[in-house]
Amino acid sequence: MKTSGGNNHSDPVSEFILLGFPCSWETQALLFSLFSVIYVLTLTGNLSIICAVSWDDHLHTPMYILLANFSFLEICYVTSTVPNMLANFLSGTKTISFSGCFLQFYFFFSMGTTETFFLSTMAFDRYFAICRPLHYPTVMTVQCCIRMGACCWVCGFSCFLLPVYLISQLPFCGPNTIDHFLCDPGPLLELSCVPAPATEITCAIINSVLIFSTFLFISSSYALVIRAVLRVPSAEGRRKAFSTCGSHLAVVSLFYGSIMVMYVSPTAGNPAGIQRTVTLFYSMMTPLFNPLIYSLRNKEMKEALRKLLRTVSSGQRQPLKS
Repeated sequence: MKTSGGNNHSDPVSEFILLGFPCSWETQALLFSLFSVIYVLTLTGNLSIICAVSWDDHLHTPMYILLANFSFLEICYVTSTVPNMLANFLSGTKTISFSGCFLQFYFFFSMGTTETFFLSTMAFDRYFAICRPLHYPTVMTVQCCIRMGACCWVCGFSCFLLPVYLISQLPFCGPNTIDHFLCDPGPLLELSCVPAPATEITCAIINSVLIFSTFLFISSSYALVIRAVLRVPSAEGRRKAFSTCGSHLAVVSLFYGSIMVMYVSPTAGNPAGIQRTVTLFYSMMTPLFNPLIYSLRNKEMKEALRKLLRTVSSGQRQPLKS
């Protein structure tokens, strides 16, 4: 697509070019292979958790139901961007339509927001299980867990309607090259024909409120959990509680550590190289690490995965028995 360099009399942009990773063909082929392997491993790991929770009756509890939902979210999260990124490695044009760009923007950031709500819900579940154990079975039922999960999805997909709408209404008259591998608000704001400080500040405020509010909620929940665990007289009880919470905290640290670098300040101020690297980490690496963290640090999950592997290898289809 030809563009005229960015004056206000250019034709409106109908598609964008995702520059991706500008490097030699050999390097791009290597990156394509590496990212394809990571994508397949991510799908395999998260699908394994979903299957283990579904087939093992012992894992039909709120904590593992939330974990299965979280794994399904991670699959959707990586699928919203990675297949298109892999296709662009093999494409000569690397184009994406205007509507496709903003759909990718909406789904990617909506699922990222949903992830913050799920992490908050999982932190609340651990707080209630450890700090209010007598009330936990009656309050945190499977039905309550399903309602909370549905609320996470609805809220996550509602929060980014305004930023997507505001940025999509900006005039884009060229150039149309996005120096990124996905449609991110920072590069999109830079391509607008007119400055949009109000839109940029609005997006930064929404990002900051979502990130800091959920992060503070999670931190407060685990602070109360740690205080309660330290009061447990049994060393084995403390070890089990810390092991479970440690998995959650590792996931929270990976995810929030990367998104805070990107989105707690106006995104247009971040260099393109930093945007690509940090976005690549939280969009591909954290979904890959999550099943590893939960399976390696959780004895019940490891045992369920072993049963699942034995069931699949032996060709049996009946549900796993705990």
